[in-house]
Amino acid sequence: MAGRRPHKRMTGAEQARLSRSRFEQPQGGVGRHAAAGVPPTTRASQGAAGYQEVGTARSARQQRSQRDSRRAGVAQHATSRAEGVAAYSARRKKGGAGKVVRTVLIALGIILATAGGAFAWYVNNINSRLGEGITAELRQQLVEVKPQDPFYMLLLGVDKDEARAEDWGSSTANFRSDTIILARVDPPAQKVTLVSIPRDTLVDMGEHGEQKINAAYSYGGAAYMTEVVSNFAGVKISHYAELDFEQFTSIVDTIGGVEVDLPVAISDPDYAEIELPAGVQTLDGTQALGLCRSRHAYDEYGGGDFYRAANQRMVIGAIVKKVLKLDVLSMSSTVSELANSVTTDFSATDILGLAMQFKDFDVDTGFYSGQTPTISSYINKGWYELPDTDAWKTMMERVNQGLPPYESSDQDFTAGVAGSIGVSSGNGASSSEGGAVLSGSVLVLNGTSTSGFAANKANVLNSKGFTATADNADASDAKTTKIVYNSDSKAKAVGVAETLGVDAANISENDGSYSTKYDVVVLLGSDLA
Repeated sequence: MAGRRPHKRMTGAEQARLSRSRFEQPQGGVGRHAAAGVPPTTRASQGAAGYQEVGTARSARQQRSQRDSRRAGVAQHATSRAEGVAAYSARRKKGGAGKVVRTVLIALGIILATAGGAFAWYVNNINSRLGEGITAELRQQLVEVKPQDPFYMLLLGVDKDEARAEDWGSSTANFRSDTIILARVDPPAQKVTLVSIPRDTLVDMGEHGEQKINAAYSYGGAAYMTEVVSNFAGVKISHYAELDFEQFTSIVDTIGGVEVDLPVAISDPDYAEIELPAGVQTLDGTQALGLCRSRHAYDEYGGGDFYRAANQRMVIGAIVKKVLKLDVLSMSSTVSELANSVTTDFSATDILGLAMQFKDFDVDTGFYSGQTPTISSYINKGWYELPDTDAWKTMMERVNQGLPPYESSDQDFTAGVAGSIGVSSGNGASSSEGGAVLSGSVLVLNGTSTSGFAANKANVLNSKGFTATADNADASDAKTTKIVYNSDSKAKAVGVAETLGVDAANISENDGSYSTKYDVVVLLGSDLA
């Protein structure tokens, strides 16, 4: 073809050089001519750098492309702002669920820790108030007992009213215990015994000479008072409680009042500021305090302190009866209120634990009451109560055995005038419908060949209120059950007969053939086997 320049075929070396040149040339604006002016070594290094730049740029473009694609996808699927917000919220919720759970758990832990701390503070606060005034000297006087063993406790009523404190000062030395009660507490047997000790009882106080027993408090406080009472009664005292009469009313009001039965009307407007009719009635705190303080209402009967002491034991029994019927929460609240007026070595836990042990306690049959037998005497221009030593020893022997303080009801001269609760004497105790007394000491002898027969019947009697002991008779061929009684215990023998189902014709007075240490002796025959 005319005018056409013929095609020149490239040699192999030229093709290789051209290929290498293209490979080494940087992209993006660096021309061949510019590169040609660079020394070969420099061009080679720039060629390598250029390759890296090419890769970086390509990667950047790919990332932009992918990002644009995602944006395009979002634009395609999230057609509205609302839908986009919803999708965002969903992602936040999914990621925040764990945070919410953790937050709740942390908050709950804080609440529980706070509540636990508050409860601990609450209990410690009660214990601090209960134990205020319990000295190391007092604790040294208190004797530990084994769990479930009967124990003695000293109850003191100290009248620290404002008028007295203004006149005499607030020091312990300026106060004397107006109320002294020795309590025996027997959880396994479900029995509580209160014995009032007249405040004017004359006792030997060693270096202080013969003094009224309530003076011990002014000489050495609670510790010395505990020591003196322990020596006087011949028992070891394990616990102590002191009641401030000024705060007494709050306890009674907290439990909704107490029910009492007054044999006679009480009129003491000048001293105790109280007027109460005879009969069953519910007293509020102020009325109960007035009753516990009143002695002049009994001036016509003589010995007002004795009748007042009987009423105090009645009120304490009524409080116990009411408290034991409370639920745990109400009882805890009562203990808290108790801490405002009572000082004791017992902790709040101790009190609640003891209350739980007596939850089924029957005040009418298991609550025993009495007072120290004394003889009133006018000595050195003052009235004193001289202990009847023999009668006092007999009473404490009965108390130690878990029996009512008095052997017979006629020993309690306050009965029928002052209030009463529970059991005071062996033959003045609870009765069956037929008038039989369900209390007293009983010896049960097995006159048969049936093993354990006496122990079985003794348990039956104990469950009804008797204090029964089992033993074997000299012979084991008795046919008919016999019941014999000593001295004035016929009513108890009738009660035993009714309890065991024995005919009244089989009751007789002891002619000396059987032990005289017990109120009643039972010889079991095969007719009951």
